[in-house]
Amino acid sequence: MDENFRGFLSRLENDGDLVNIDQPVDIRHVATLVDQSDKALRFNRLVGYDMPLVSGIIRTQQRAMKSMGATTYTEIEKKLQRGIDNPIAPRYVERPPVKEVITTGGDVDLFKLPIPMSSIYDGGPMITAGIVMAKDPEYGINTGIYRFMVKEKALTGIDIVTPNNMRLYAQRAYEQGRPCEISISIGNHPMEIMGAGYRAPIGVDEMGIAGGIRGVPVELGRCETIDMPFLADSEIVLEAEILPTGWTQPEGRFGEFTALMGGLHWNPNVRIKAVLQRRDAQYYALHMPWENTWLAAPTRYQAIRRALLTAGVQVKDINVTLGGRAFWHAIISIKKQAGEGKNALLAALSVMDLKHVVVVDDDIDVFNGEQVEWAIATRVQGDRDVMVIPGARAKPLDPSLPVMPPGVVPTGAKVGIDATISEGIPRERYERISYAYADSAKIADYLKGKSDAAGLAGEDQVQAAAAAIVELITPAPLYYQDLAQKLGRFGFNVVARALGLLHEQQKLWQTSEGRLCMRGSAFDAKPPGKR
Repeated sequence: MDENFRGFLSRLENDGDLVNIDQPVDIRHVATLVDQSDKALRFNRLVGYDMPLVSGIIRTQQRAMKSMGATTYTEIEKKLQRGIDNPIAPRYVERPPVKEVITTGGDVDLFKLPIPMSSIYDGGPMITAGIVMAKDPEYGINTGIYRFMVKEKALTGIDIVTPNNMRLYAQRAYEQGRPCEISISIGNHPMEIMGAGYRAPIGVDEMGIAGGIRGVPVELGRCETIDMPFLADSEIVLEAEILPTGWTQPEGRFGEFTALMGGLHWNPNVRIKAVLQRRDAQYYALHMPWENTWLAAPTRYQAIRRALLTAGVQVKDINVTLGGRAFWHAIISIKKQAGEGKNALLAALSVMDLKHVVVVDDDIDVFNGEQVEWAIATRVQGDRDVMVIPGARAKPLDPSLPVMPPGVVPTGAKVGIDATISEGIPRERYERISYAYADSAKIADYLKGKSDAAGLAGEDQVQAAAAAIVELITPAPLYYQDLAQKLGRFGFNVVARALGLLHEQQKLWQTSEGRLCMRGSAFDAKPPGKR
């Protein structure tokens, strides 16, 4: 799929999924207007700015699917897996259009860009859609998406409080007393956003994965003031360096993917050395939290599936739930063999920042909350099936974690619930309620006047029915309802009386599954105690 950012915007506009607002709008109103809109919005005349602003382009599941060329949401994960399995290395271009206007040094002024505020308690304007590329002498290029709070016209913070490769690169540079050079690309296609958002192992090129998703190489350009690449098709590129000041400056607050206000984070500062942009650049503001969610979730699906495959667990389905904001909660159904409920939990809880995982049998619909709760209620014993792992890596945005000193990454507990049927439990305990004649007796027919024929009745028929019952259950036990169905020529009252007669004569017993059998037969379970 060889489509750029502008091509995607045009496709959204042609499909009626992007609306242009041409009248003057105060930039302070942008966040709430995007939140209220079921379409992506482009603000063409922001008061005090010369540049349009676009937001909400992947804020719904349908638009996220459209951006990836997918017809179903699960197809996005498959496209990501294709990119991981078949990466295509990026290629450099000599004259990227983002170099049409170049500003450097003292002329850099971030306040000229329409960088909006979002939530009421935000600490300042935030760059939210920056695809960041950094380089380490040992590990090479790393790409990710991080937010930047604008502090001065050429100074921002960068939120790298969570343990990740970018934090590692910045920490290594800080320990060596040097700045960590980065490029920040803004206004890119969602395929590059997905590639950058995938937490690849260190040393793996995320833009190679993005190329594999696309099927064609991602194009890169070379910065003017630092030795770094950037995404050539960007609307805007900031050339910058993370200053070697350590985790010493407050950054935030910010409305996070959690749908909660994040706290004040202590992070390094970033000096902006140059701004590259198209002459007719459009600023892209990624709107939190949902525009972050729909392409983040498939990266979790893929990582969980890979971990379970490595553990040898056969997966039926996965639901990275929206209640867990596509980061913290997963429900996994497996085709279980002995002990694999616990193995699946251990594998899944090792993935990223997953906090709570529930594993269920393959008869449970992981997308049906009532069924999952029912499995927990009927298949779990807390001392046997609930696993708590303390001191595990946690995401600092979790508001339930204890307050930590500046720059210290907290740890937390991971919880797994094995809601599969335990070994040694009789399967008949989990036979679901089903109703006889469901395939033939339809309420709609009876509402239209259908009536049933009367069966044979009378005391003389009871003996005949009793003899028929003995004949039916001698070869193999049958459920009461099966007998009633097989003896449909008799009225049900006759069948019930016949069974009552046999019980009085002490000819009937029940197997451990509840079927009726002849007393003293090979099927008689002979429970302890007097008969």
